[in-house]
Amino acid sequence: MTSTAAPTGTAPAPSAERAAEEPSEKPTGKPAGNLTARPSEEAPAAAPGSPSRARRALAAVAVPALALALGIGVWYAVSYLLLDPARRFLLPPPHQVVSRSLADPVHLEPMLQALGVTARIAAIGFVLAALIGIGTGSLMNQARWVERLVYPYAVMLQVIPVLAIVPLIGLWFGFGTGSRVIVCVMIALFPVITNTHFGLRSVDRGLHELFTLGRASRLRRLVSLELPAALPSVFTGLRIASGQVVIGAILGDMFFAKGEPGIGTLLDTYRATLRSEDLIAAIALASLFGIAVYTVFTLASQAVVGRWHSSGDRR
Repeated sequence: MTSTAAPTGTAPAPSAERAAEEPSEKPTGKPAGNLTARPSEEAPAAAPGSPSRARRALAAVAVPALALALGIGVWYAVSYLLLDPARRFLLPPPHQVVSRSLADPVHLEPMLQALGVTARIAAIGFVLAALIGIGTGSLMNQARWVERLVYPYAVMLQVIPVLAIVPLIGLWFGFGTGSRVIVCVMIALFPVITNTHFGLRSVDRGLHELFTLGRASRLRRLVSLELPAALPSVFTGLRIASGQVVIGAILGDMFFAKGEPGIGTLLDTYRATLRSEDLIAAIALASLFGIAVYTVFTLASQAVVGRWHSSGDRR
């Protein structure tokens, strides 16, 4: 019987599939079209988002500048087109405000000194409002009965017109610096309380269960979990309060004139004596101060929580 097996030591013939694959493995001197280049061999791409970032920066500067130019144009139109020369002192044109008030050291120096007094009172009121507000919001989160006890009065403190109780504040606490600080605290307290309480109540339930499994105490849970997670809301409340505390300081200056005069005291004096250039200049300085304070807390919020929370997104 004849054997059909291949001789020993002889390699088997290559199959059709292998023969078809072998030519594709031979170098042809040309890169294969269906191969993806390695990342290191790719052409350097442009920095992602650079044009859009430049456009955002340009828009952030151009839009306010355009609005300012439009406002100044309207100001000039009202001064020269709607007011006759005999009544132009009611709204002097911008260049007169600059030349007769802001550019004159005799007029500018008292405003800057008064603004420093207002800034000091606003800083004291803000610190007190922040401490009381964060503390109260934390207590409201720890005990429901504290929330039921405090929250209605916090809302009442917010809705009562401050001007209506200013005379009572003066009668009870005098007409000096202390009453000005109290007005600042009253105006700035509510947003800190509500935002702190909201942030503490919004902590993820799964994280709470994890701390429960670890048998964490209330203090450890508050310090290690709730307060860090509530930082975006806390900074939102502080940012709102930073603008309102400036308003409170100026109102306190107007109604409690005993002691060093603040910018609000000068505003009331300039209004009574019809010094329109100085009045407008003082309003501009107070507005710039409020904008600066708000900007500082916005940047602080972005620096603290902007890298891990969407509230710090600068888009």
